[in-house]
Amino acid sequence: MDNHFPPRKVPSFCSFRYGLSVLLHFCNVVIMAQHMCLSLTMVAMVNSTDAHGLPNTSTGEHLDHRKNPVYNWSPKIQGIIFSSIFYGVIITQIPVGYLSEKYSIKKMIGSALFLSSLLSLLMPMAAEGGEAFLLACRVVQGAAQGSVFIAQHVTWVKWAPPLERGRLTSLSLSGILLGSFIVLLATGFICQSLGWPMVFYIFGACGCALSLLWFVLFYDDPKDHPCISISEKEYILSSLNQQVSSRTQSLPVKAMIKSLPVWAIAFGSFAFHWTNKIMVLYTPTFINSKLRVNIKENGLLSSLPYLFAWSFGILAGHLTDFFQSRNILRLITIRNLFNTLGLLLPAFFSVCLLYLSFSFSSTTIFLILASSTGTFCMTGVLINGLDIAPSYYGFLKGVTAVIGMIGGLISSTLCGVILNQDPESAWFKIFFLMAVINVICLLFCLIFGKAEIQDWAKDRQEHTRL
Repeated sequence: MDNHFPPRKVPSFCSFRYGLSVLLHFCNVVIMAQHMCLSLTMVAMVNSTDAHGLPNTSTGEHLDHRKNPVYNWSPKIQGIIFSSIFYGVIITQIPVGYLSEKYSIKKMIGSALFLSSLLSLLMPMAAEGGEAFLLACRVVQGAAQGSVFIAQHVTWVKWAPPLERGRLTSLSLSGILLGSFIVLLATGFICQSLGWPMVFYIFGACGCALSLLWFVLFYDDPKDHPCISISEKEYILSSLNQQVSSRTQSLPVKAMIKSLPVWAIAFGSFAFHWTNKIMVLYTPTFINSKLRVNIKENGLLSSLPYLFAWSFGILAGHLTDFFQSRNILRLITIRNLFNTLGLLLPAFFSVCLLYLSFSFSSTTIFLILASSTGTFCMTGVLINGLDIAPSYYGFLKGVTAVIGMIGGLISSTLCGVILNQDPESAWFKIFFLMAVINVICLLFCLIFGKAEIQDWAKDRQEHTRL
């Protein structure tokens, strides 16, 4: 067996650690809403021009301009603005992952969430100041959001009993998916009713409120929390004490590079982000080319996969802990099972889109399943680092996240090239290549993946936090 724990009664579902997971869930909802909303408000922010390239200056549009300021940004400028937040996210992954093991998670996440929310409130003002100000805000906001995305994983090193890691992590991370669903549904309505600046004000204000709640409710270590019950505190600490512990020493970079289980996580992350980025960015394009629906229906269809992905993510977490707590499957078998589901199912349903989509309903079903089943990886490769090296989980998560983002960047760029060069057979090439990448990376994960603490990560469990 992968873990041996003395039998003990698990505290009820309404416990502080589940409350923490729900709090992180809503933090992720807001962060993702702030992350995505500009991509949708840009439609209202960009000026429509007449045949001579001059804005229409009717009285109605003058009045509307107060609520919806518009700008003469070229498609090139818009593309730069869209991508700028990505650079802020990617540059923070490894540094923040490393620092999250050394410094207070409470301060890092709370400060980053507040900064991202403050910049969201300032975004309309930055847009008025010009492209340079908006770009600067987006890059800094991306860095703040990247800090939240990566640092939150380290909270579960001290807060998640091994038999509950699946439920707690999937519940918190699924907020990213729910946030995507909400922003796709709500942004258009807010823009039409209240004006696009209100999108940034609403999500910014929600983020500021959540950051204050975070500072009040969260503590880095359950043993220091004044409100947690004694029974829950003892349960968490005794569960985590089953792991070998001593003081953290220097970062074993060479051992990590030589570790095949680490590379298995990296390959799995690469495949996950490769698939996820294709489905996130190109689902509206696929819908437009195959289903020929209007933009309102396209938006609704594009949002549905996020709702299903949110449900699948939470389901995967509960199934993981059920299998482990009942000793039905070994931990490595559970990780392999959900890696297989999360990497093979999207590829399978994508192929079904090509050959079995005979009607509107069948195409919609296969599209939703292809876009949402990848979230089974939430309880597979995406948290596997917590199994093999809990002491270095932050740094390990940062490195593998960057490798995954590189995969997403390559896939999104390559898809654009394929669609531009060969529109007729483009989707066949895109989905076939995705299937090949997923199968190769999955085989590597199945062969070399592990679910027990590695030798280079042992005797390094205690952290010094400032």
